[in-house]
Amino acid sequence: MRSLNFDGKLPLLYLVATPIGNLDEVSPRTLSIIKEADLIACEDTRVTSKLLNFFSISKPTISLREHNEVSEAENIVLKIKQGTKVVYMSDAGYPCISDPGSKLVKVALENGINVSTISGPNAGLNALVASGIDSDHFYFYGFLSPKDKERKDELKKLATREETIIFYEAPHRIGKTLKDMASILGNRKACLARELTKRHEEYIRMNLEELAQLDSETLIGEMVIIVEGAKLEAKKELSDKELIAIANKFIKAGLSAKDAIRETSKITGVNKNRVYDLIHK
Repeated sequence: MRSLNFDGKLPLLYLVATPIGNLDEVSPRTLSIIKEADLIACEDTRVTSKLLNFFSISKPTISLREHNEVSEAENIVLKIKQGTKVVYMSDAGYPCISDPGSKLVKVALENGINVSTISGPNAGLNALVASGIDSDHFYFYGFLSPKDKERKDELKKLATREETIIFYEAPHRIGKTLKDMASILGNRKACLARELTKRHEEYIRMNLEELAQLDSETLIGEMVIIVEGAKLEAKKELSDKELIAIANKFIKAGLSAKDAIRETSKITGVNKNRVYDLIHK
């Protein structure tokens, strides 16, 4: 379906990106859209109230969080259909990016409601462009699992990605996460960015092993971790010894022999049967 967002034929839901720390980063258009709204749907009404009060804006708010997103999405869509002008904002950054909002967008679109985004800050991109690590190609992963085994399994699957990887992490898990990254991903270049746009903003540019040795008590606030991608050999005519070494890298990263053979074949262009024969000599 094709439809113009601003031709007035369909109701519209605005997704508003909010500051990740410094409230002065709110744009004039953001303030204009909020002031025109009849209702502010948000992740946490207490957090959003601080933003509204800072700009002397008084609007009714309604909470749409992870635990009630499905039910409240239906409620909000009904209000929009009845003519209520609604914006949705999460606590910081973009809705739907490691935050609630995606279910609301899905329900809105299913009900013939257009969706538009009001641009604003994003912690992952802020950290990436200032990290000093390649930003030509990157892969956003967000939060790893809080469970030890699942987190390690996730990192093993990510170990062969050649793009720079963007992670989010909370302070109470940062120590374990950095140690797992160093162990599974190897001693890659990395950058830990914390307290972005706030007074104590800090970028820590080190290798993963060095980051893993930091005192986690000194790492306060929500954090972004930028990690250099895997350095894999380019496709070329490779010797048996080189092919075995590449496959062993994948196995060391946690892949099964079958998956290591498949990935080796993919990046080198060498037939899987040849790689299989070398691994199973």
